[in-house]
Amino acid sequence: MIAIVDYGMGNVASVKTAFQNLGYQVTITDDIEELQHASHIILPGVGSFKAAVEEIRQRQLLEALQQLATEKPFLGICLGMQLLFERGYENGESDGLAIIPGTVEQIETDYLLPHIGWNQLQVALDDDEWNQFEGNHVYFVHTYQAVSESKYLVATTDYGTTIPAIVQKGNVYGMQFHPEKSSEVGVQLLKKFMELTT
Repeated sequence: MIAIVDYGMGNVASVKTAFQNLGYQVTITDDIEELQHASHIILPGVGSFKAAVEEIRQRQLLEALQQLATEKPFLGICLGMQLLFERGYENGESDGLAIIPGTVEQIETDYLLPHIGWNQLQVALDDDEWNQFEGNHVYFVHTYQAVSESKYLVATTDYGTTIPAIVQKGNVYGMQFHPEKSSEVGVQLLKKFMELTT
């Protein structure tokens, strides 16, 4: 059973549908016991970093999510990926889940913000598992980006600057774009996550 974390700020329905279309059983929950019994944890998110952290804290999920990330395959999507990092600067400074070293800062680019639309993936690793996605287009909606060490980067995209698109640390993955809104490529990316972690 895949568990999608419900903290009031995620596009949980479309993420659930995407995994169900791949044949998986999915639950949407903020119940810690239910999360502990899941095989995989999915942390989606839409909105601001600060508000998301506040919601997670109010639901007493922060420490549970940090622990679950050490035990189970874990995927952060869009804002959910940003929350994996140590600190964010959207609407003031806030601590994140601190699962992956790094910060989340406003994109520094001459292009218009937010970064909205289809953009190409550039695979950062010479890795047969991910090379199939080189040059594929996925759908982004964000104004802030992760700033982290290159060893955590699986893929990037270019928007007048290099933006981390897929990150990984151990069993924890993050996708800055919306795979559930990225057509067949997004489906295949979710499938790849499940193949690598099952």
